[in-house]
Amino acid sequence: MAKNPLPHVVIVGGGFGGLAAARALRGAPVRVTLVDRSNHHLFQPLLYQVATATLAPGDIAAPIRQLLRGQRNVTVAMAEVTGVDVAGRHVLVDYLGQPDTPFEYDYLILATGASHSYFGHNEFAAFAPGMKSLADAESVRAKVLKAFETAEIEEDPSKHQDLLTFVLVGGGPTGVEMAGALAELRRFTLKSDFRRINPQSARIILAESHPRILANFPEELSRQAQARLESLGVEVRAGQRVTAIDEATVVIGGERIPCRTVIWSAGVTPSPAGKWLNAPTDQAGRVRVEPDCSVPGHPEVFVIGDTASLDQDGKPLPGVAQVAIQQGRFVGQVIANRETGRPVPPSFRYFDKGNMAVIGRGFAILDSGPVKLSGLPAWVAWALVHLLFLPAGGNRLRVWTQWLWSYLTRQRSSQLIVEPRGGETPAPLKSQLSEEQSKVYESLSALK
Repeated sequence: MAKNPLPHVVIVGGGFGGLAAARALRGAPVRVTLVDRSNHHLFQPLLYQVATATLAPGDIAAPIRQLLRGQRNVTVAMAEVTGVDVAGRHVLVDYLGQPDTPFEYDYLILATGASHSYFGHNEFAAFAPGMKSLADAESVRAKVLKAFETAEIEEDPSKHQDLLTFVLVGGGPTGVEMAGALAELRRFTLKSDFRRINPQSARIILAESHPRILANFPEELSRQAQARLESLGVEVRAGQRVTAIDEATVVIGGERIPCRTVIWSAGVTPSPAGKWLNAPTDQAGRVRVEPDCSVPGHPEVFVIGDTASLDQDGKPLPGVAQVAIQQGRFVGQVIANRETGRPVPPSFRYFDKGNMAVIGRGFAILDSGPVKLSGLPAWVAWALVHLLFLPAGGNRLRVWTQWLWSYLTRQRSSQLIVEPRGGETPAPLKSQLSEEQSKVYESLSALK
């Protein structure tokens, strides 16, 4: 087979940054391969709504192939990247039991995101799941709904409170939004569904080690958010660190609280891209990149999003979706300009569009430069922005319809507990997976 003369751009990660980079290369004289271990792009800001039964998994995700099907210079490969051979310009891929299989690149964009960080207490992971994927959100949803189901059949009323105590660790946007959604789930959605328990008696605790929740918002908006949570019945434990978690208790600020459901939203750790590249990293493990998002000494390798560390005006850029999207577009433009001989943008500059957080039905806070809003106007703005950035038109229609239904009726349509039984995969699914892996194998073989 003749070698394709077009430069090969490999993008690792189909999240916000990777997808933006691929789209930015639409008209460039390059061939693009986007590699992700999942076949879908996920709108992570709404994961908590899947976890609290407002939305279904398919409402906030779309197949990457579908999103890029109109872009003829892109090939999508579902595979696990295990490393990078920078000297040889090869990405190492593990598929079909063959580890570290290489295929070459001329440009590499690592947009590999982040995972949960338990700040040195990895033993918490077994008892306090986080939310970074659809599987995580479905697991948390099952855990939450099963707590009510277990309490309903528990004969001893003295055990009901332990079963119906929910602790969220981390007072950032995810923890705050999750706490508000849980409060409304127990207060409205489930209030008439049980006969032996009162769902409204469920206890919800939000623990944050910082002196206030939503520390990246102005103090006044943070205070309003806390007041809103407390009006919904959430106990806010600001300035109190979680020091121990097991299957039956959690210790907050020295107090041991019986609890069977703990949800982790306190921090993230970047992917191992720094180790793959043997590149300098910051204390969190993010790759320190040049102003154009390239790796020092390797102008053909770029790192963007949560995996990258880049300062602007003396402060590190935050790990939010807008940073990843803007960096993806920027890097795509850099590569396109290099290949067409046009001037290359010298450095990336992030335009901060502001922060938002929603706390239950009809209430949000918004901080965007001089504009600071709270209440219903901020909630409307939050809803419009999130609808706009959902990955596909079908997602927008389904989410809008479900939000409207939930707003008018306070009911949620995704109260399903779906769990594998005995860890076994049904035989038909195994055969389908094998066939899909075979297709991936053929696709990657053709790219090498």
